[in-house]
Amino acid sequence: QVQLVESGGGLVQAGGSLRLSCAVSGRTNSRYAMGWFRQAPGKEREFVGAISGSGGRTDYADSVKGRFTISRGNAKNTVYLQMNSLKPEDTAVYYCAAKMVYVAIQYWDNYEYWGQGTQVTVSS
Repeated sequence: QVQLVESGGGLVQAGGSLRLSCAVSGRTNSRYAMGWFRQAPGKEREFVGAISGSGGRTDYADSVKGRFTISRGNAKNTVYLQMNSLKPEDTAVYYCAAKMVYVAIQYWDNYEYWGQGTQVTVSS
């Protein structure tokens, strides 16, 4: 089993920055591919970005490309989502998720493990 815990959410003004963290525990001897998703009220869960198990590959949704960056910590058991130039439309609950293989990473139902989510609110 793998446990994921997100942190770092909060309230920020438009144009500001936040860094979300996802702490991975449990069967961390496997290098899971990690994804970030978000869900705003009344909307479907949306792919934000993902990073491969080795950290050598990242992919992003067009809506966040150039503003958000995903990285792995040195110990590889923490994944970060650095969010810059935040916009009100980035307001959502943000979730991290883990899967074994870095394929079909944009589809939320392909992920095996999920965190509980952290709220990000961007005021205009």
